[in-house]
Amino acid sequence: MIRKSFRLPLTVIGATAFFALANPAFAADSMKEAMTAATHAGFASKAANIKQVHMHLHHAINCLEGPNGEDFDKTNANPCAAIGNGAIADSSDSAMKDKWMKAVSTAKMGLATDDLAKAQKDASDVEMELKAHGE
Repeated sequence: MIRKSFRLPLTVIGATAFFALANPAFAADSMKEAMTAATHAGFASKAANIKQVHMHLHHAINCLEGPNGEDFDKTNANPCAAIGNGAIADSSDSAMKDKWMKAVSTAKMGLATDDLAKAQKDASDVEMELKAHGE
């Protein structure tokens, strides 16, 4: 009889722990999301063609803004999907959010051009902006 009384509470505790660990909102790490965005901006800055630059800039924006962000692009991957809901959404630090929103603006400039060198430069600027605030 004693075992049965402990079985339900332990099951509830175990299930709660499982869902807390499995749910990205509970495990959100805005700095890790921003550093992943920086990595993809770096990939964009070294990409061989404009299509790849744009793809990686979308990845960076998706990591920064998350799926509820204004510039989130569902047609591109979100490398931060398992980390959280976007660095901006997951952070409570308004100064960092402002810096990350500036990086999004720079990334959007790279997306707005088909000039490979210009887009790569914008991507490099995004990478530097993000790394300067993440280390």
